[in-house]
Amino acid sequence: MDAMLLSRIQFASTTMFHFLFVPLTLGLSILVAYMESRYVKTGDETYLRMTKFWGKLFLINFAVGVVTGITLEFQFGTNWSRYSAYVGDIFGSLLAIEATAAFFLESVLIGVWIFGWKKLSKKAHARTMWLVAFGSNLSAIWILIANAWMQSPVGYTIRGGRAELIDFSSVVFQKFAIVKFLHTASSAYTLAAFFVMGISAYHLLRKKNVEFFTKSFRTGLGFGLIFSLMVFIVGDINGIVVAEKQPTKLAAMEALWNTEKGAPIYLFAWPDQEKEENTVEIGRIPGALSFLVKHDLNAEVQGLKDFPKDERPPVLLTSFAFKGMVGLGTLFILLTLYGWFKRNKLLESRGYLKLMIWAIPLPYLAIQLGWIVTEFGRQPWIVYGMLKTSDAASPVASSQVLTSLVAFIVVYTLLGIAGFTLIIKNARKGPQDEQEQTPAIEDAQVAEA
Repeated sequence: MDAMLLSRIQFASTTMFHFLFVPLTLGLSILVAYMESRYVKTGDETYLRMTKFWGKLFLINFAVGVVTGITLEFQFGTNWSRYSAYVGDIFGSLLAIEATAAFFLESVLIGVWIFGWKKLSKKAHARTMWLVAFGSNLSAIWILIANAWMQSPVGYTIRGGRAELIDFSSVVFQKFAIVKFLHTASSAYTLAAFFVMGISAYHLLRKKNVEFFTKSFRTGLGFGLIFSLMVFIVGDINGIVVAEKQPTKLAAMEALWNTEKGAPIYLFAWPDQEKEENTVEIGRIPGALSFLVKHDLNAEVQGLKDFPKDERPPVLLTSFAFKGMVGLGTLFILLTLYGWFKRNKLLESRGYLKLMIWAIPLPYLAIQLGWIVTEFGRQPWIVYGMLKTSDAASPVASSQVLTSLVAFIVVYTLLGIAGFTLIIKNARKGPQDEQEQTPAIEDAQVAEA
């Protein structure tokens, strides 16, 4: 394999591994802040125990996420130096803002939250967790703005053989960036909700800490219902934006080869990129694609054959990932809707609780599929319509990239084992016993006084 392909594998594997931890950080930070606010408002000590239990899982997840994310930015210099030289004026400024403002804010405030139980009042401590949640999501905003610019480059000019920023506001506030953040954040919040519900279901089936995990489950359930619906709504809007900005990606997502008026959607299709056709087509819905992306049953949608072969993304992978993501998103809505009607009879709904334990990995899978659609659907461009991936890689030897790839795999595997072992161990252990928890509660009350 050549250096470019190895560099793509390395960046994809490290990014996807890192993103196993990012969504839970985004969603769980908000849930923990909400739980602590409920404690402050009601004085119910169960919410304090919930804050500390779910907060511990949040901190473990955050720590591993930080470690696995540090290496990503270095790869732009080592593996993608031509990309960095060409668009660094724009892309680099966005990453710099994320690191110096959002991530710094988030990290400092997490330290305050961890060590501030005995030094801050209840209200101040809860506000600190809300600021942590704000910092986490602000960090995500800048990263997603940078990625959105790669999908839809705006606000730049080519000068001296490189792209230079001329309109910062158009980069930050472009439609692609706004929709991307809303879709990604809603997905992350859904994942956090299923994480809380799944772990709560595990303990409810064993009838341990019933009040604690019933409240936890219901908290996650309300959160999950809202944002699984939000994912669906924003996903529909995202399809419209993709149709406008990246027609080749849309055509690959739906395996649409020919430009058609009243373009259909297939519930299942098996595309053959060499023959430029679908060998299997099941569940044709006439006009559905035209209606979804242009709100007109008879609107024309461009097919893949309208574009040069060397500018088409890998159709089979993009289409399958998209269908899988949509299918899982629909399942999340059904599971949370069913749970909403069973929220007062959770202990009697053993089958549903068992299902929610098995559902914990599904939002992780859905988010990974979503990123496959986003990144593979953009190929062969690293910056859509502007710079091809083949022109962005560093001029390094394949052996060098292979060595670092193997090293990354080994280190990340060890980190993953350590991180998930800690999360699973603490999740199964459950909250502290009342005897252990009481001093912590008293300390918090003394601090408030």
